[in-house]
Amino acid sequence: MNETDTTDESVREQLEELRASIDNIDAAVVHMLAERFKCTQRVGRLKADHRLPPADPGREARQIVRLRELAEHAKLDPAFAEKLLNFIIAEVIRHHETIARS
Repeated sequence: MNETDTTDESVREQLEELRASIDNIDAAVVHMLAERFKCTQRVGRLKADHRLPPADPGREARQIVRLRELAEHAKLDPAFAEKLLNFIIAEVIRHHETIARS
């Protein structure tokens, strides 16, 4: 049995509206991440051109503190925000290492 078998029409409509909003937000998140990675690719090329290390632990630590504060103000779990940023940072460093090797 699926949820359309047991819910009335108004509930289904509300679910569809909410899900449409979620889909739009997901699309925006993907596009924002794509823009972020375009910028970090440029950073990676600049670092490679000047033989700078792919990682910058000081910057990363400052960003984590900053993002945790933003998350708190936005009523988002700061630990989740930190995990997300750490995931993104790891991918950025991987990109920077690839650029440096090429």
